[in-house]
Amino acid sequence: MAQVILRTLQPTDKTQMAQLADNKKIWDNVRDGFGHPYSEKNAEDFIERQAKSDTEKVFAIDFNGQLSGLCGLILQKDVYRKSAEIGYWIGEPNWGQGIATQAIGLLVLYAFEKMDLVRLYAGVFEYNVGSMRVLEKNGFVKEGISKKAIFKNGKFWEEHRFALVNENLFQ
Repeated sequence: MAQVILRTLQPTDKTQMAQLADNKKIWDNVRDGFGHPYSEKNAEDFIERQAKSDTEKVFAIDFNGQLSGLCGLILQKDVYRKSAEIGYWIGEPNWGQGIATQAIGLLVLYAFEKMDLVRLYAGVFEYNVGSMRVLEKNGFVKEGISKKAIFKNGKFWEEHRFALVNENLFQ
């Protein structure tokens, strides 16, 4: 089994991060704000913003000692303060190796055990079946489909919404 750990993003990650993120296949599955093309400057700016953020907690996904992607939590506010949206991406050279599944498992543990969160959710573009499987393997359940909620690459797409609740708190 692959050795996957989550760790703090470091300024030295910018080169590898840019090399992996500068891929239209990744951009096709994330929000437009991610940017494409993706440069070392984009990576450097992102790492600096994350170091100062109190609303997002982002981790480098380290696979056998190498940066292979990112995952994180966007903390919600007000009555949603016990919830977080999750996001993640894996560099194409590491697709299909179970890295995302392991990373999201670690992220879930961190969110529930270290951050006292109760609910995690993610929106997935209708064509990203691999990402849906990652979530399902980690216990996320599809809550619904938002019709034509996403406008990406000049087309409208459905968003599949998945969520996981820390049921241990309610037993």
